[in-house]
Amino acid sequence: MNPEFLALSIIILLFSVIVHEVMHGLVARKFGDRTAERAGRLTLNPIPHIDLFGTILLPALLIFTGSPILFGWAKPVPVNPLNFSNLRKGELTVSAAGIVANFSLAIAAALIYHFLNALPQTFPALLGALLRFTILINLVLGIFNLLPIPPLDGSKVLLSQLPLHLAKQYQKIEPYGFLILLLFLFTGMLGIVFEVARILTSALLGGF
Repeated sequence: MNPEFLALSIIILLFSVIVHEVMHGLVARKFGDRTAERAGRLTLNPIPHIDLFGTILLPALLIFTGSPILFGWAKPVPVNPLNFSNLRKGELTVSAAGIVANFSLAIAAALIYHFLNALPQTFPALLGALLRFTILINLVLGIFNLLPIPPLDGSKVLLSQLPLHLAKQYQKIEPYGFLILLLFLFTGMLGIVFEVARILTSALLGGF
């Protein structure tokens, strides 16, 4: 892998996961919860968002093992739903905010790619590769977080919409969520998420 592309793709991945988390905090603030703001997490500065495993160890492991994929996450922003002005709507909207942010970044990168492609002069191949990576990794992050596995956003979206008696049953799997997530990551299931994201990337770039 081109070292320049690798270095810049790590920056893009870091930016994408940080935007995902910051959006949770910003939307939570809209609903009356300033927990993330008081914790200093409503910033694009990467330091407060670094998660030892998701931001450092996992990407490093994927790079050093020659993995064809690059993946990671940032430390979740603290949110207290008890502060929400509307609990049910707040939980749904805040949980979905990160997913929407990643899909929006993917669409924005695709629009930039098409704009540059329409210009009479050609643009650098590295820039094109980075824009394609931006689309792909943000689609991967959005799709991955849709999975209803705690602590992913999809589980919180589902939990916010379940009737109370079903929500209580669903919450029983939360202590095992991280183990389920690790199994998902290391049994090749993440490859399915990447494959779906690649198909969608091709669609956004006009491959269909």
